[in-house]
Amino acid sequence: MGQSSGVRRIPTLARKAVFMKILLTGKDGQVGFALHKRLAFLGEVIATDRNELNLESSDAIRRFFEKIKPDIIINAAAYSDVDKAESEPELAHKINTEAPMVLAEKASKFNIPIIHFSTDYVFDGLKNEPYLETDQPNPQSLYGQTKCKGEEAVRQYKKHIILRTSWVFGSHGQNFLKTILKLIQKKTSLNMVSDQKGTPTSVDLLADVTYTIVKTILNKASFEDFGIYHVALGGETNWYQYACFITDEVIRLGLKTTMASKDIKSISTDEYLTAAKRPMNSRLNTTKIKKTFMLEFPSWEMEVAAILKIALINN
Repeated sequence: MGQSSGVRRIPTLARKAVFMKILLTGKDGQVGFALHKRLAFLGEVIATDRNELNLESSDAIRRFFEKIKPDIIINAAAYSDVDKAESEPELAHKINTEAPMVLAEKASKFNIPIIHFSTDYVFDGLKNEPYLETDQPNPQSLYGQTKCKGEEAVRQYKKHIILRTSWVFGSHGQNFLKTILKLIQKKTSLNMVSDQKGTPTSVDLLADVTYTIVKTILNKASFEDFGIYHVALGGETNWYQYACFITDEVIRLGLKTTMASKDIKSISTDEYLTAAKRPMNSRLNTTKIKKTFMLEFPSWEMEVAAILKIALINN
């Protein structure tokens, strides 16, 4: 999507014969859905959902792993309902902390890599600059705490890649972009928080970056660049500006709406109460991953516009 990206797109003709077995969790989630399609170019993808692999059971994870014996693990599953996690701490802990711990345990036993997805919510959001991978986590929500502990568990094993990202969107599943798209066709006005900063990040970018990492690991026997990486599109915005951009863009593309961006009101976080505390700053510094894997990322505006165009065509 744009010539500035160093990871777009993998042509169908690039498909190769199966030569590795990839265990992918969370195939029905936003990220997992995109990964399932993209990783098929690298081998046999054993993609699982909650019915095929019960991540609430450590024993079930161990039995499944022993049965399929994968060459790499990609954990895209998560308990991601940030507010609901506050009232379901045990379930969030099982999926976000215990499941990654068991997956990393099996990866260690079989000496295979594990790629684990994490979040900006591991930070408190008080830093004035984009967060570096080396910044100290300080989660302020139950969701963030369970994801942080999941990271700690995965980091105990050397051959890990942890990909932190933020404000994820795509054409599949639930996300802010799709919610706004529905609301501006029903409502005549909206209130949007304008004091939380971040960068919308597409699942397509996450899938392409993961593809690049997996391919690099496969092709480089001496690969040693394991660790934590931040992944986000270029630029930054806030929820208010993001909603206005979506509204203006779909109107430009010809969608009939019941409101315009001038009908969106900017409000503060204090005026929008939620069960879980949100980071005021969700910006992530992506210098490390760009340098390590020689990547360039497009702007968030380019990716959002592309997804909206596809969404309107499909409608």
